[in-house]
Amino acid sequence: MIENVFKELSALPQVEAIALGGSRAGTHFDEKSDYDIYLYCTAPVTEAERRAILSKYCSYVEYSNHYWELEDNGTFNDGIDFDLLFRNLDDFTAGVAQVVEQCQPCNAYTTCMWHNLITCKIIYDASGRLTAAKERFNVPYPEQLKKNIIERGWNLLHASMPAYEHQIKKAALRGDLVSVNHRIAAYLETYFDVLFALNGKTHPGEKRLVQLCKEACPILPDRFEENLNRLLQDMFSSPEKLANDLDTIKAELAKIL
Repeated sequence: MIENVFKELSALPQVEAIALGGSRAGTHFDEKSDYDIYLYCTAPVTEAERRAILSKYCSYVEYSNHYWELEDNGTFNDGIDFDLLFRNLDDFTAGVAQVVEQCQPCNAYTTCMWHNLITCKIIYDASGRLTAAKERFNVPYPEQLKKNIIERGWNLLHASMPAYEHQIKKAALRGDLVSVNHRIAAYLETYFDVLFALNGKTHPGEKRLVQLCKEACPILPDRFEENLNRLLQDMFSSPEKLANDLDTIKAELAKIL
């Protein structure tokens, strides 16, 4: 069924390439794993064109969601969910180039799109441009990028006036648990961005980060998982302990940086 979907999508004149991402692009998936499908298009694919194809193979589809990228989200007739994302290849590679070649850091997830490109499984590539882009960015992790992510991340975590550490401590003192939750989530996004950069690893996304760090990153803070678990456990049960938890994480991170 999925091969038929790919065949019909690739027949659309606007579609120049199709790629699989996520677990389906590698070997760590099972029959229940979702499909992350990327369509690289030279012009918009109309909703009518997409409906004509997907309605034959899907039990449910939400068309033209735009919460992050433009995408259709649904469930195939065999019960497997999918995300079908629409991209312009030139725009996408320009964004990756800002990170890999211009070494521009972000507040979090800096290298996620780079990771998405170099780990994707190419299903269809009419002109070879997606293959060329994948080869272009299949390069060693730039040292300047590593330095820039770590510097920005450390300042955002701990060193600057608006650092997440300070915001969390203030929120905990005033008993603002919604703000505590919000800022700890942002803190952890940047924390993992720093760890992947320090180890010269592209960021794999937002799932199973502790497990992936333990598997792929030889340089990790002492008591890495233990300290994170304590921080998360204290978020709501003992917010008065958060200041000490953050100080401990900062000290261990500082040692390896």
